[in-house]
Amino acid sequence: MFSIPGKQAVTLTPAARAAIARLMEDGGKKGLRIGVKKGGCAGMEYTMDYVDEIDPHDEVVEDGGARVMIAPMAQMFLFGTEIDYETSLLEAGFKFRNPNVADACGCGESIKFKDVEELAAEGRAG
Repeated sequence: MFSIPGKQAVTLTPAARAAIARLMEDGGKKGLRIGVKKGGCAGMEYTMDYVDEIDPHDEVVEDGGARVMIAPMAQMFLFGTEIDYETSLLEAGFKFRNPNVADACGCGESIKFKDVEELAAEGRAG
């Protein structure tokens, strides 16, 4: 939907690719669907779910055995995002490096996106 020919909607680091592929295999899932929803102190939150079926409206990114589906309502907001998987002493999880984020809360759980006009001016909106 919001694509540029020859460019994937999101990219995966090797760590994210390995984590997604491993979790798909262990759970027998078709892939990881990512999206956004209203919530949190900054206004929006990412959603992530392993799913059994691919929605025909999802943008599908396949990379090295990992499959990520982007929900239709999130495609404009996630275009250009790099997904990583980081492990530290206290936690492990997916991290989003998203050029469309204008602000984030202090805890990092919620984000505020640039407005549609600003994204369109940058060539991210279709």
